[in-house]
Amino acid sequence: MKILVVNCGSSSFKYQLIDMDYEKVLCSGLVERIGEKTGSLTHKKDPGTDIERKINEESPFPDHTAGMTRVMALLTDPVLGAIKDLSEISGCGHRTVQGGEEFTQSTLITEDVLEVIHRLSPLAPLHNPPSIQGIRVIMKILPHCPSVAVFDTEFHASMPPKAFMYALPLEFYEKLRVRRYGFHGTSHAYVAAKAAEMLGRKEEEVNVITCHLGNGCSISAVKQGKCIDTSMGLTPLAGVIMGSRCGDIDPAILVYLARQTGMSIEKIDDTLNRRSGLKGICGLNDMRDIHAASGKGDEKARLALEMFCYSIKKYIGAYCAALGKTDALVFTAGIGENDSDVREMVCADMEALGIVLDPRANVTRSGQARVISDGTSAVRVMVIPTNEELAIAKSTVRVLMGLKA
Repeated sequence: MKILVVNCGSSSFKYQLIDMDYEKVLCSGLVERIGEKTGSLTHKKDPGTDIERKINEESPFPDHTAGMTRVMALLTDPVLGAIKDLSEISGCGHRTVQGGEEFTQSTLITEDVLEVIHRLSPLAPLHNPPSIQGIRVIMKILPHCPSVAVFDTEFHASMPPKAFMYALPLEFYEKLRVRRYGFHGTSHAYVAAKAAEMLGRKEEEVNVITCHLGNGCSISAVKQGKCIDTSMGLTPLAGVIMGSRCGDIDPAILVYLARQTGMSIEKIDDTLNRRSGLKGICGLNDMRDIHAASGKGDEKARLALEMFCYSIKKYIGAYCAALGKTDALVFTAGIGENDSDVREMVCADMEALGIVLDPRANVTRSGQARVISDGTSAVRVMVIPTNEELAIAKSTVRVLMGLKA
């Protein structure tokens, strides 16, 4: 069974065609700058293998339909493609950020489902509308192909009310559904399951703290295979410090800024999401640049790095308390998988919680899932490369198999 996975943004989309019989990526790619004078496309056949073929194109893509039409031609190209005909695609899985309380599991997309996703757009204004756009394009180009929405929020639907509720007037929840939803759910679910596998136990037998650290970051507490708490909230702004997002702050700061500076709601929102976090402290939001600047004595870069790691450390400590017993601590995503300095700073002085790194294992670079804790560590510390596309494809297959059943 071949599944096309699509992650659609307002001016770009990523895709993978996966043969689920072997969990092998046949083709992958990225289309960017849609709607601009010149767009770009990167397409790979057999990505990451010795026989990889890659092309880069620059061409105007006036809309998502134009970009996706070009991708379909590449997927069936005799040299660069992996299928002879589009009918070989059995289903399409769409990364969809916000499913609210309406969708607690992946769902076959119908017009009614699209209407609900649209209605949830105020909770994810930057993400749900582009997802809807991408879904409609696929439904138009591949009318034979069932589409499945896989929600970032679904893994966190198992949180109990004591974790997802805010101490605000109850009517805000009852009327507006103001609550903690959490995000990066496909990533947290994937690495938590992989951690249990590496421990040689069933998911329902282990407790795991998962740290998805990239430009966006979130931490989750996973108890016996179920998420019981997560750092992001109503929106992806909450939680630990991120590339350009502030993470947790005193909410009264917003009132203070409005009164003292006259900043509008829109200006404050832009500041918190795009001009804060690491970028707000040192002017940089790429961790590689921050390390380089810190190494040259830039005190602002050093401060940003310390603040970032400290915010993660606090969540790990809190989730150790929430879980009662922690079997594994997992680092994943761009920073989590590749930045040994961040992992070292986060895990420093946590012996009392049973977390002890093996310095040599921590700095050893590898693209494979691995254990980086010392043999004396009660908590197994792991680096597990995330694979959100495969997780989305697996969810899509489960929905399609359910339909056949």
